[in-house]
Order: sequence, then structure tokens, then C-alpha cells
Amino acid sequence: MRRVRHDRQVLIFDADDTLWENNILFERAIDGFLDWVAHPTLDRTAIRGVLDDIERANSAAHGYGSTVFLRSLGDCFATLHSRPASAAELRHLEELASALVEGKVEPMPGVARTLEALGQRHELLLLTKGDTGEQERKIAASRLARHFREVHIVAEKTVDTYWRLAERNSLVPETTWMIGNSPKSDILPARQAGMNAVFIPNEHTWVLEHGELDPADDGVLTLTTFPELLRHF
Repeated sequence: MRRVRHDRQVLIFDADDTLWENNILFERAIDGFLDWVAHPTLDRTAIRGVLDDIERANSAAHGYGSTVFLRSLGDCFATLHSRPASAAELRHLEELASALVEGKVEPMPGVARTLEALGQRHELLLLTKGDTGEQERKIAASRLARHFREVHIVAEKTVDTYWRLAERNSLVPETTWMIGNSPKSDILPARQAGMNAVFIPNEHTWVLEHGELDPADDGVLTLTTFPELLRHF
């Protein structure tokens, strides 16, 4: 186990699927979509592959969030059936994704009290990506914003994102940690920017956020639960 750090450090937190569950709502909508959509030759696995490819393209072109997700469902339907979805079919897609639009947020167990304790010892920042309005609503609904000195919402998390954040806040990489569930967006680019990282896996992490981590990288601390942060910071 790493020693507990008593000196003041900067801890940067991801939001979706780190502070609260998010992708599980998308997965439930996708399950409903796969149950509903029909194709004469493709099974659920093959249809999910088509949807993943469409989501990858749409997220690169249009960003993230429920609106882009609905677009992807509609594009997938059109690809499978060689025609656009009808008005009634589009309404059904919206019903499948209704939980996403409602914007209900419930922090994961132990998150609030852990942030409260960490904030007394360290400087906390929030870095999340996605549609600005949608992310703002989720942050407000979570009631966690008060724990962070700054909240940053970006379109994408790349190594440049972390470099700009470090420059803006005069961060020292050796005493800065990015904490999140996504290898692609949280861990790998932060390490490339010279920061340390805490990886807290979430079984519901979006497949497009997966990535290979180097098990020999001692700049990455892997934990099982969010409250375990208190044992290290």
C-alpha cells in the first residue's frame, strides 16, 4: 500500500461514472433498443457492434450527451432498415432514453463524505466532458459543486486539456492527481501530461472509454471504491 500523503496536493476528479452512475442509464436504453429493433440476419451482438461504430463517429463529430445518443440510435435504425425512422419510431426511441433526459443524479455511496474530508487536506478540481448544459444540470443535481475550487466542462479530454488546466492553475504535475474511471479520458492523457492518476474502475464504463493501462506504471494507483481515497490522501 502507498503511504498516506499528508502534504497538500491537487486532486482533479472526473464526474460521470466516478462521482455518480451515468453510463448504466445509456446501457439500459441500449438494451431496450436491442430488444425492440429487428434485423433479418444480425443478432444483438452484431447490432451492438453497428451502434458502437455509429456512436464512435457521432461522438467525434458532435460530442457527447443524450442528444447525440438519440441521434446515434436513429442513425443505427436507419442503417439497419435502410430508411429513416418514422415519427412514431422516433418517439419510441425518445421513450427508451427518457431517463437520460430527466437528468436525475445520485452520488455513489461515500462520495460526498469522502470529498468533504479530502477538501480539508487538498485542493479539489472537477473536470468533466460532454454537453455543457447537460453536465451543468447533473452537477447541480448532485449538490457536489461546493467541494471543488473550480469546475471545468470540456468537449473532450486530451493531453492538451490537461496541459491547459495545469497552466491555468499553475499545477505541479508531481503533486497533481487525476481521479476517474476512464482509461481513455482520465488516466492515459493525464499520465501523458506528467500527472499522477487514480483509476477507479466502473463495470458500466462505456466501451469507447476503455483503454490499456501499463501495470508497471507506478504513477497510477488503482482502487476498488471511491472512499478508499481517504487511505491514500
